[in-house]
Amino acid sequence: MNRFFKIFVMGLLVLTGVFFIYHYSNIEPSTNPNVIPVYTYKVINTYPHDKSAFTEGLVFEDGVLYEGTGLHGYSTLRRVELESGEILQICELPPQFFGEGLTIYGNKIIQLTWQSHIGFVYDKYNFELLQKFNYPDEGWGITYDGKHLIMSDGTSTLHFLDPETFKEISQIEVSANNIPVTRINELEYIQGEIYANIWQTERIVRIDPLTGQVVGWIDLKGILSPEDHRETVVVLNGIVYDTKNDRLFVTGKFWPILFEIECVGQGTGGAKRAVLY
Repeated sequence: MNRFFKIFVMGLLVLTGVFFIYHYSNIEPSTNPNVIPVYTYKVINTYPHDKSAFTEGLVFEDGVLYEGTGLHGYSTLRRVELESGEILQICELPPQFFGEGLTIYGNKIIQLTWQSHIGFVYDKYNFELLQKFNYPDEGWGITYDGKHLIMSDGTSTLHFLDPETFKEISQIEVSANNIPVTRINELEYIQGEIYANIWQTERIVRIDPLTGQVVGWIDLKGILSPEDHRETVVVLNGIVYDTKNDRLFVTGKFWPILFEIECVGQGTGGAKRAVLY
């Protein structure tokens, strides 16, 4: 009797799970507020990218790319020509530092390091080191929203800093359907949202900076062809937005290509896929 009852309960749970998966994979976002749209992409253009660059941060300004790279002994700050991928200017970090994300604030470039708890501030034009600052957590990604620096540390927490003093003003917890989203890496502030790479995935998450709620995912699966994969790390990491021309670019660590993409389905409300993070 007990054995029969256990089999019955297990069968009921399986049927319930099947119903749950079927229901939430077919429901429209407009009828269920808990369904987070997942957008795909269209490649608009491609540009050369230094395949020896362990990309950690990207910014586009004044018609050129500013790129920060990582790894001990190989970390750099670079100014790069978009069309050719040519390195126009480079500053090498001391070998004890593992470079991480970067952003631009006025005429300054701000670059994080991973576990050294030290950030660098450079002159945007000549890469002269102007100052250093400290932070208590690991440094992963950083962006600027026009008022605050926004910094990730590999957890689900985003820190909002004063761009002059680097003191923390506030923080938010990023979550999707009340489940924390961790491994938040490189950041880019785009039209009122925070776009972020999720470390070791092929997805970009779109975050409401006021609430920390995930408002969308961009699935970039397959954007890098098998021929361009290497045996070394080829993780998607690097989001950059051209504000003036409304262009979105993505790349990754050791990727030979920088992709200009368009999000398919963005703003249409027609995405049918859902993610339960």
